[in-house]
Amino acid sequence: MRCFLQCKQSMQIKCYRRAYQLAWSGEGAACLPLGQRGKTLPITMATRPGPLTEWPWQWMGDYKYLVLAPAAMHTAHRLATKGWGDFDPAYTFMLPTLLLRMIHNQIWISLSRYQTARRKHLIVDRSLDFEQVDRERSWDDQIILNGLLFYLGYAIIPNFRLMPVWRTNGALITILLHMGPVEFLYYWFHRALHHHFLYSRYHSHHHASIVTEPITSVIHPFAEHLAYFLLFSISVLPPIFMGCGSVLAGVLYITYIDFMNNMGHCNFELMPKWMFQTFPPLKYLIYTPSFHSLHHTQFRTNYSLFMPFYDYIYNTTDSSSDELYERSLKGTEETPDIVHLTHMTSLKSMYHLRIGIASISSKPCNDSVWYMWMLWPVAWLSMVLAWIYGSSAFVVERLKLKKFNMQIWALPRYNFQYGLSWERKSINNLIEKAILDADERGVKAEQLNGSGELFAKKYPRLRVRLIDGSGLATAVVLNSIPFGTKQVFLCGSNSKVTHATAIALCQRGVQVILNQEKEYGMLKLRVPEGRAIYLKFSNDETPQIWIGDSIDDAQGRAPKGTIFIPTSQFPLKKARKDCTYLSNPAMKIPETMQNVHTCENWLPRRVMSAWRIAGILHALEGWEMHECGDDMMNIEKTWSAAIKHGFKPLTKPCSLNSGTDL
Repeated sequence: MRCFLQCKQSMQIKCYRRAYQLAWSGEGAACLPLGQRGKTLPITMATRPGPLTEWPWQWMGDYKYLVLAPAAMHTAHRLATKGWGDFDPAYTFMLPTLLLRMIHNQIWISLSRYQTARRKHLIVDRSLDFEQVDRERSWDDQIILNGLLFYLGYAIIPNFRLMPVWRTNGALITILLHMGPVEFLYYWFHRALHHHFLYSRYHSHHHASIVTEPITSVIHPFAEHLAYFLLFSISVLPPIFMGCGSVLAGVLYITYIDFMNNMGHCNFELMPKWMFQTFPPLKYLIYTPSFHSLHHTQFRTNYSLFMPFYDYIYNTTDSSSDELYERSLKGTEETPDIVHLTHMTSLKSMYHLRIGIASISSKPCNDSVWYMWMLWPVAWLSMVLAWIYGSSAFVVERLKLKKFNMQIWALPRYNFQYGLSWERKSINNLIEKAILDADERGVKAEQLNGSGELFAKKYPRLRVRLIDGSGLATAVVLNSIPFGTKQVFLCGSNSKVTHATAIALCQRGVQVILNQEKEYGMLKLRVPEGRAIYLKFSNDETPQIWIGDSIDDAQGRAPKGTIFIPTSQFPLKKARKDCTYLSNPAMKIPETMQNVHTCENWLPRRVMSAWRIAGILHALEGWEMHECGDDMMNIEKTWSAAIKHGFKPLTKPCSLNSGTDL
């Protein structure tokens, strides 16, 4: 890839020049050099929005599905009063078709994100961001629109009610109409959309996505979707008016459109070469993801809908189409420098994975949406399937900072399974397998939350460094404590981070108070002898600063105005209005970190837990020691490294009596 970029330097200079010309002329998203890595080009999204740009139900937000309520209520009333016998095939298929389209699209989203995380057969090497995810969260608007128009067509066109389930002659007419007038009209309509007048008002919204995902295919303004609906109706309505239309032909045609749209906007090549070798004319009848990707990066080529023959006829095929296809097919899976090993927490955390539901994973998981309860059956089914068939960790996300690549691997297990004694061996085997796989692939550092010491001892020649992140987590907690603090109350000292925090505070001359005698005795053995005087057992004293991993259980006894600083990875379940709560140990990530478009569990956007950051620092700094078991990185050293590499604390320490809002 580096050789290719060097050889193409002159081409890239021309392409950049063209990019800026297009941006300044109002044509928005411009060409991007092939293989370009992480460059941000100027993008203009609908600089002069035209009429009917916004969707009519945009103001409804997540409640937009209520526009289909009248149709659903009519169906329910008809069923209750007349029974199933009154339903004709067309009416019966309408609602299930809408649901199946949503499932179909979600499958493509998950498949695409899984494949691009592995980077196998990747086409455009550029990162996604939250802006694109937010822009594309409206991908289901076109399904709602189609549903309303289907119901309208059923109401005003009598032949709809007369359609049988299948008619072969009508299906053949639909195919011919698509290959002829639909593909032809789309080609010229698409070229018209790239004229600066229509582009700046409508089509630039779609081209704002240089790196495409399957759902990018349907991200268009409302008016543009109306035009597409009329265009595709050319294939469907004539057979219906001729009396040879059928329900299944219409459903299959819609499925074909969804399939080709999603496939063509994947950012990885999946069309096997043997198909084109077996039947060479196929290259004119079906496009590939790399073929359409060039339309998003080079802008003035590859306009065709699904069948590229009009691009070949009118000489608008990009000259590098075949080269990019071949190069993308040869792409191999990436070997990361850093691996973060994680697992699902609650059942709904499945949706919060990057390969889950995009609009949910781009927000903290405590931001619930109203339709979450409808997805519980899917969550239960996925948990059971993962439990039965999950035999190894799988890639869910990739990030990049400087020259280091990071992948997140998820174990197919949930939080509650870690507490089951009979699952312990199975989970340890999964972790062991992931560690050995990372070691074999040359990974520099692997961050995991526990069990590291077991495998470090079992495999003393491991090249991969095992990191539990406790050193940086402790540093974050210590640097969250307000200046001038003389006393802290330790509520729960079972974790490695809590122990280390208490010991560090004693060494700094801050008094640490506990009210659990057993915990006090255990901790006193670990505090240096000269500093043990700062560790105190008391049931009466309650300082203003509370630290620990059991805050939920103890906070009821805290005085008004207490500042709680958790040391665990999990958020608190309860909160008092008269107290201040700091975040779990976490930091803001550098702006230079690429491909960040999901939230880590309950943390805000572009915030990462200290445990995960520790693995990154280990690789960036080239540290050679394992950090697991009783071993911990130097607290000051890890904190300095984090600041040096651009990680920032969530809150700045303030004076205890300054009145600053934490």
